[in-house]
Amino acid sequence: MTQDGAAARPKILVTNDDGYASQGIIALADALRALGDVTVVAPDYDSSGIGHQISIKHPVGVVEVPDRSVRTFRCSGTPADCVVVGAFELCGGLPSLVVSGINRGANVGDDLNYSGTVAAATEAVIIGLPAMAISLVASWPEKSPVHHWDVAAEVGVRIAGEIFSEGLPRLSLLNVNVPNAPSDKLRGVRWTRQGRKGYRDRVERRTDPRGGTYFWLWGAFDPADIVDGTDLAAVRDGYVSVTPITIDRTDHDELGRRFREAARST
Repeated sequence: MTQDGAAARPKILVTNDDGYASQGIIALADALRALGDVTVVAPDYDSSGIGHQISIKHPVGVVEVPDRSVRTFRCSGTPADCVVVGAFELCGGLPSLVVSGINRGANVGDDLNYSGTVAAATEAVIIGLPAMAISLVASWPEKSPVHHWDVAAEVGVRIAGEIFSEGLPRLSLLNVNVPNAPSDKLRGVRWTRQGRKGYRDRVERRTDPRGGTYFWLWGAFDPADIVDGTDLAAVRDGYVSVTPITIDRTDHDELGRRFREAARST
């Protein structure tokens, strides 16, 4: 409660890996003001694919960005750095929710292992905060002719509201992917498991003008490999995909099998 007896609005920290100037984070932060007091802390630069890197060998700088409708800070560090600095120093107390996005491009299947967007939400869970990551399934790195940021932001607000009302397991976050389409073209929401992409053509060798060799790392996958029930299948079929992810990387099935084998041998 505040001094005048009114209920305090929850604090929401918003971050991303596309950088503080991205259209996705601006749309998301504006929309989340309907639920609470929003603070944005995001990288100075596009950090796509940086994963869960933390800056421990050099300092991290933060500068407030003027003329934003939501209080915004640009950070010299990684998406995970932004969550740590934002949560402990810039929100005026620990936030009730961390939302990472809206990413330009899907974060589905094996993308999750590389995504700075998902890593930021993961960092929030590590420090004990509920979190979600949200991405717009737009073409990347090429530019789609239209980006439906407003649609993804509406989805983000709806799911954030559900997190506030229902909570999340202590070690879990939600990974949300929204097809790049008008809201009336979305077919609904599917709860999904993480799929597999089976990347091919991971490295392209090229020669520079002086005869030196360099490489582009990328990777394509065959859509025929998509399995029903996964995040990949949901967005392919026009559904919002919501995947619960746990930060516990223990393979519990394998661990149980080892325990059973050990018990049989004694």
